[in-house]
Amino acid sequence: MSNYIKYLSALSRKTKVVLMLAMDATLIALSFVFAMLLRLENLAFLSKPEIWLAMAISVATALIAFRFFGLYRAMLRYITGRILIAIGKGAIVSAIVLYSAGTLIGASLPRSVPIIFIMFVFLSVGGLRFITRTFFRNPNQSRKRPVIIYGAGDSGLQLLNSLFHGRDYAPVALVDDNPALQNLAIGGLSVDAPDQIPKLIRETGASVILLAIPSLSRARRRDIVNSLKDLQVEIKTIPGMSEIISGEAKISELRTVSAEDLLGRDPVAPDVELLGKNITGRVVMVSGAGGSIGSELCRQILRQNPTRLVLFEVSEFALYTIEAELAAAAAQLTSTVDIVPVLGSVQHSQRLEAVIKAFNVQTIFHAAAYKHVPLVEENVVEGIRNNVFGTLAITRAAAKLGVENFILISTDKAVRPTNIMGASKRVAELICQAHAQESSATTFSMVRFGNVLGSSGSVIPLFRTQIENGGPITITHQDITRYFMTIPEASQLVIQAGAMGKGGDVFVLDMGEPVKILELALNMVKLHGLTPYLVEHPEQLIPDMGDIPICITGLRKGEKLYEELLIGNNPAPTQHPRIMTASEASLAMSDLMSILDRLMRACERFDLPEIVKILDELPLDYAPLTKDIFDLIWDAEREKAGQTSTPHTEDARA
Repeated sequence: MSNYIKYLSALSRKTKVVLMLAMDATLIALSFVFAMLLRLENLAFLSKPEIWLAMAISVATALIAFRFFGLYRAMLRYITGRILIAIGKGAIVSAIVLYSAGTLIGASLPRSVPIIFIMFVFLSVGGLRFITRTFFRNPNQSRKRPVIIYGAGDSGLQLLNSLFHGRDYAPVALVDDNPALQNLAIGGLSVDAPDQIPKLIRETGASVILLAIPSLSRARRRDIVNSLKDLQVEIKTIPGMSEIISGEAKISELRTVSAEDLLGRDPVAPDVELLGKNITGRVVMVSGAGGSIGSELCRQILRQNPTRLVLFEVSEFALYTIEAELAAAAAQLTSTVDIVPVLGSVQHSQRLEAVIKAFNVQTIFHAAAYKHVPLVEENVVEGIRNNVFGTLAITRAAAKLGVENFILISTDKAVRPTNIMGASKRVAELICQAHAQESSATTFSMVRFGNVLGSSGSVIPLFRTQIENGGPITITHQDITRYFMTIPEASQLVIQAGAMGKGGDVFVLDMGEPVKILELALNMVKLHGLTPYLVEHPEQLIPDMGDIPICITGLRKGEKLYEELLIGNNPAPTQHPRIMTASEASLAMSDLMSILDRLMRACERFDLPEIVKILDELPLDYAPLTKDIFDLIWDAEREKAGQTSTPHTEDARA
């Protein structure tokens, strides 16, 4: 049978249409014969020539009507119930012509025959098509993965139809938590309650569960996924409703349920006035525009219709990528925003001043920074130069040229820092605070938050890659926790916080509850339908224990178990429920600059012990976890000199 179907599938389109015409002509003729036989209860009518003429007219009329109503434009493999409308219309037209012709040529047709004829044509022509469709689909079913669709509403039905036409998945069951839908038959499948899923998996061999619930809240989606993750099946989902409505994605575009789906919160509706206050109708500049946060800030800013958006970025490829994306988005939005891609480093003050002056920048979002803790720990001087003196250069340029608003993107690692990266970002905050204390036309503010989902260097993309490679997943400590927030939510909150700035504000975003990284890794493995297990060494594999090994490797350089968002315990609410403001220690510009001058000279001399000493003098609460200096060049030079790694000596830290 499969060979015969393959042969038919390989025929040309014209040949297939001829075959369908022949089959339909035969079925229409037989429908007329059976209608007459049912009414007259004998075959004597076949001896009358006028009966044969009436039958020929009805067959020809039906075929012409079918073609007119589009019956032969539909491919059998993909037909739906809508095809029955064309068949019904064609049958009615043919019956009317049949009765009229029979009357004109004296065929003496009983008046009930056309009605019976319509029924037979409808059932035979329509039935043959749906039977044929089943045979054409079945050969592919054996190669498809059996799946259970969670959600039997409109989205579930659309997904069901899409999968029938696709080549990857074969729907074998529907489940829904709505009692009104349970025990109904939808698309040929009965709808079961969610508690029947384990039984359905055993009976059908389903290896995937597809979530067709795009309009559910994140909290409800998280509850559903948590109830499914231990079933050892892969969990996939259709895009969110907003993506489907906007045309960014189709309902048939499936993706694996990710950790972002479990960690992300339902966003609070943004304050439209705050979103546009510093952006709409203004010239906005984003430093680090090609980074994870910077690029999302650019996307959000574009939607608020600035007159010009200046993309300032040191990486040529990152700048090219974000500029191309924003240009395409602007065209889709029919936006007239002038997008200006500028290559440059925030360490170059003359370049910054030239850009701000040339484009009359009014608002700056400063996202350019080195943020990867171990890398900055191993490249101390460059980390300080970029994060501290890059911030000093851009804040000075902003104040000098009268930029109206300056918003620093800070981090939770600036709170009681245990690493150079966190300490450098806290110094950047001190620079903004010092500028805010001086009489200036520029409003300086800072926004502090934790990890964002999917950012470069984030643990989640790393875990995902490790899972795809078969493991192991490496975790630095079994008790380590982190705060997480989606990049779009963080960017929206940054924009709104900056709009509330009055000068010197340290805004802190509500990051929700901290997440235990080990639990995150376990859940990510389970979402892929795999079994995780713990091992002592990355090379240790025990197939009988599970699919993906997880190894605890120990804390990295400068890494601490828990992150904080506040130095003090005095946060104050703002008009936004997820944005707080904190009162943090600061220094006057004159006092700060005398220390920063020494810090710059220490960087120029590559004097790392002196750098550490200066960081200790500043109000940072800098408390490294170890006294060793890890800078790669520093260690290499001392190794050449035959010396051991230099610690942060007590004298140096006095």
